[in-house]
Amino acid sequence: MNQIEEFNRYRTQMNERILGADNKVLKRFFSLDNQTYQNGALDTKTKELLGLVASMVLRCDDCIKYHLGRCHEEGVNKDQILEVFSVANVVGGSICIPHTRRALEYWDLLED
Repeated sequence: MNQIEEFNRYRTQMNERILGADNKVLKRFFSLDNQTYQNGALDTKTKELLGLVASMVLRCDDCIKYHLGRCHEEGVNKDQILEVFSVANVVGGSICIPHTRRALEYWDLLED
């Protein structure tokens, strides 16, 4: 199993366990998260790019991988991803550089 498949498998498995606990607040949060990224005044692609910047600034590698995968599905290209990385590093500072390294490595896996 490759890194992308493993990440998606684990994420799905654990999300099912969390939602299976039948906690109303967690279920509502997951629903709100899903609704947030639907097309609206901003399209889904733009929202995923925004989510990626936020995830990089907050330094959440799992979130970065998730949004990279969604950006890839939404047709984002490598030049656009590199510009997102640029914005994230300007906003977040040099502490984002290690996350940028891992993000680029994961993007390369998505493109293969």
